[in-house]
Amino acid sequence: MILDQIKTDLLQLSNPEKAKVLSRFFKTGRGQYGEGDMFLGISVPQQRKVAKKYLNLSLVSLQELLNSKIHEYRLTALLILVAKYKKTDFSGKEEIFDFYLNNTKNINNWDLVDLSAPKIVGSYLLDKKRSLLSKLAKSNYLWERRIAILSTFEFIKHNDFEDTLSISKILLNDEHDLIHKAVGWMLREIGKRDQEAEERFLKKYFKEMPRTMLRYAIEKFTENKRQFYLANRK
Repeated sequence: MILDQIKTDLLQLSNPEKAKVLSRFFKTGRGQYGEGDMFLGISVPQQRKVAKKYLNLSLVSLQELLNSKIHEYRLTALLILVAKYKKTDFSGKEEIFDFYLNNTKNINNWDLVDLSAPKIVGSYLLDKKRSLLSKLAKSNYLWERRIAILSTFEFIKHNDFEDTLSISKILLNDEHDLIHKAVGWMLREIGKRDQEAEERFLKKYFKEMPRTMLRYAIEKFTENKRQFYLANRK
């Protein structure tokens, strides 16, 4: 059975020592954001190689992998899903988009979101209405909020900044550090392409945004400009 084979391939790559390191890095302790996540200790490049062998895996089989508590099963499933999305036609893309949104409970760590949301949700919504992202940005579920802002990375790559800025405004007062970092990162990506656009937003909101968000956003600015923003926060 193909599903058993992909699991076997991943298990053969497991590294218990690296699994311990990853468990700490992705905060799997009680009360932490990754609580309950289990690691085999496999690198992302290794998972990509495995994923390439199983691009024809069905959504039913991918669902089983996504339901697993093993992080690498879920990430490999998402890497396959991204590859399938790129190759399929419009109806196939819509099916994968819907499948993805039905699995947000399983896309529950920051690397899972970052390696998949822009390439599936962002890509699908590139030429469509995007009100869904505002809904996700207001979710009580951390990972849906991160999906909302990371999905806009695809828009940024097409020099379309409006939704990134509107989602960033929604998330300005978010309590979670992982959202602060994600918003700051996306603002920085805007600035790489159009610093004036980023600064128009910053001049309105830099005094109220969390310090981590601001630091990420201004990382590529000149030292003088960075110090101006940091020194003039309330």
